[in-house]
Amino acid sequence: MPDAASTRAAPTASTASSTTLAIGFEGSANKISVGVARADGTILANPRETYVTPPGTGFLPRETAKHHRDVVVELARRALEEAKASMRDVDAVCFTRGPGMGAPLTTAAACARTLALLFDKPLVGVNHCVAHIEMGRLVTGARDPVVLYASGGNTQVIAYNERRYRIFGETIDIAVGNMLDRFARVCGLSNDPAPGYNIEQEAKKGTKFIEGPYGVKGMDVNLSGILTFYETYAKEHLGAGEVTVADLCMSMQETVFSMLVEITERAMAHTNAKDVLIVGGVGCNLRLQEMMAIMASERGGKLYGLDEDGRMDDRFCIDNGAMIAYTGLLQYENGETTPLEKTWCTQRFRTDEVLVTWRSEAVKRPASCEPPTV
Repeated sequence: MPDAASTRAAPTASTASSTTLAIGFEGSANKISVGVARADGTILANPRETYVTPPGTGFLPRETAKHHRDVVVELARRALEEAKASMRDVDAVCFTRGPGMGAPLTTAAACARTLALLFDKPLVGVNHCVAHIEMGRLVTGARDPVVLYASGGNTQVIAYNERRYRIFGETIDIAVGNMLDRFARVCGLSNDPAPGYNIEQEAKKGTKFIEGPYGVKGMDVNLSGILTFYETYAKEHLGAGEVTVADLCMSMQETVFSMLVEITERAMAHTNAKDVLIVGGVGCNLRLQEMMAIMASERGGKLYGLDEDGRMDDRFCIDNGAMIAYTGLLQYENGETTPLEKTWCTQRFRTDEVLVTWRSEAVKRPASCEPPTV
């Protein structure tokens, strides 16, 4: 994966200066990344390191945080070198405030605070989920799509309305990425480069569909029961040679992705939208992209982000520092900074808690979509 790329800017309400520069720190899970971005949407650097554990295991907060502490300083140095900039050129230091794993989050935030204090720069705390959306809009040119945010820690269907990204549907138990990761452990699949990626490769070889439960609950999805079903099936039938790992991976993928496409389409119908955007690490999955693109096409719309090879830019689906730097700049350009005493992190920071100050365009929504009074 290239460490830097130039992208075009998505529509914003601010009058961004092309010279305004930010450095962003992302460390909410097992990836630590430092990005450098300009307010015009140019990504100057985006190096990343991933904490990879042995097959059959997950990553624990303490060990993940230690990994991040070991590499974050060098990553920051690399990012500035690739951007051909110094901290004196930086206008704002941005960091992921949440959601995510507590210990890894605080590692990235501590590094951001240190740099801000050393060089007397303002700090900007960024919502991880909103950063994914804004990066998706930036790199694809999408103006106002319905968004499926699918990652290791989050699964939400989102649409913009009245200065907030409203959540129309979500998981009611575990996130889709977490579910895939846990099933990969049962199958003994490698965590390198990612469990979900290795499930995707196995699924391509599957030939026998094992029907499991289908957990759509209105606009929400229930994933833990599906995980339990396929875990139990694997333990009972894999050893007997009745089914292969590839069959199970294919069956789980088809079931779960069908559920995600269904609730996304329901949100599109509700908001009178035709276009869709997938963000988050699970958005790298080609089968999910294929299924979503078919649905959008049948509705007379499109899936944003597919390039000439029919896939999305994985560099910006996966957690990265550039998305934090860019979204932090949108906030900074609209007068938002985070006082030092409020630069704490939180594991629970919902997408719809953020007031989207940088978007003011009117979006036509049906009356039933009006936000509640708060």
